[in-house]
Amino acid sequence: MQVELAYGRRGLTIEVPDGATVLRPKEVPGVPNEAEAIRSALRAPIGSAPLRDRVRPEDTVVIVFSDLTRPMPNRRVLPVLLEELGHIPREHILLLNATGTHRAQTREELVEMLGEEIVEGYRIAQHNAFDEAHMVEIGLTSFGHRVFINRLYLSATVRILTGFIEPHIFAGFSGGPKAILPGVAGLETIMDNHSYPMLNHPRATWGITEGNPVWEEMLEVARMARPSFLLNVTINRRREITGVFAGEMEAAHAQGVAFGREVAMVGVKEPFDIVITTNNGYPLDINLYQAAKGMSAAAQIVKPGGSILIAAECAEGIPEYGEYKKIIHEGGSVQGVLDLVSQPGYRRHDMWEAFLQVRIQQKAEVYVYADGLTPDQTRGMLFEPCTDLQATLAALLKKHGPEARVCVLPEGPQTIPYLVKS
Repeated sequence: MQVELAYGRRGLTIEVPDGATVLRPKEVPGVPNEAEAIRSALRAPIGSAPLRDRVRPEDTVVIVFSDLTRPMPNRRVLPVLLEELGHIPREHILLLNATGTHRAQTREELVEMLGEEIVEGYRIAQHNAFDEAHMVEIGLTSFGHRVFINRLYLSATVRILTGFIEPHIFAGFSGGPKAILPGVAGLETIMDNHSYPMLNHPRATWGITEGNPVWEEMLEVARMARPSFLLNVTINRRREITGVFAGEMEAAHAQGVAFGREVAMVGVKEPFDIVITTNNGYPLDINLYQAAKGMSAAAQIVKPGGSILIAAECAEGIPEYGEYKKIIHEGGSVQGVLDLVSQPGYRRHDMWEAFLQVRIQQKAEVYVYADGLTPDQTRGMLFEPCTDLQATLAALLKKHGPEARVCVLPEGPQTIPYLVKS
């Protein structure tokens, strides 16, 4: 049986045993008219007055948008949002790229994300979590963490959050308050929220918000940052918009989460010996750092001691920026990395990604097929390199025996499987 895998911009095909299980999100068609669906949501929002009525011509407006590592259809969403703000002078509107701790985008990337007309016609700023001069401290969370938020965001009288909703590896679900933390938060605030004690909590995982300390602090920080309006969407595997959720942040996001949980969470009865996964292609598989999400989705249903085979292009490599690679190299082994990041008071940028990686590797071996990485680079990151998907699968089938159970997640973390308790 042939299965198409989401990989980079072009995709891949793999031949799997006829008895393999293929898991995808529930098939939900895109809305018939995306612009009209967005416009209708903005004019009849959840728990809020219509957006146009919320914004006066004298207001200053900041619109927070997702960065390149997210498949948010900014290019189709933002023009409609800006059209609804047509009564506001353009010089009063700022688009703020919610990079979190990721790198800034190039002009070419911004044009790809937003369209030439928006890049040429509006002011755009890119969040820099590392620049303390651009941060304002606004208080302490109930977890005792200091909250630093982007100065440009706070200076606007109207603050609009945009983004898309899907299950998230440790925050439960994306969208909503994640536009604030980590989107436009300072490095110290992000590191506290993404620290080992927070991520090591059993409820800090896919699809769980209630009782999840990471999520609950994100929500607390977002409340402190006082957004005026939320515009979130859900998408299907063809990147079509399937739902629009606009209005008061918590109420609108809650409806989007309920929709996303129903579509993306898929239960299975037994674990698998081999799970083949992806990171849902470009832009999600732009580097190895991001690919942990696809590995983690597979880890939810792989047997202890099983095998995960991920196809992620990693066009930008590991990447070179940040400290993810340094932490893995310093740890030198799965246990070494775990010992390093779990030390009391240990604080390093990207330590969260290193922890998420080795937690997966404690359960299963991971093989990585990536055109953007050399075998030595892959080994240096503690993974097994794969240069031939088909040959690696054949070897794994031989290793696990003729009765091996095989599962494929063609869109990776767009489908979050879980074991159904008997």
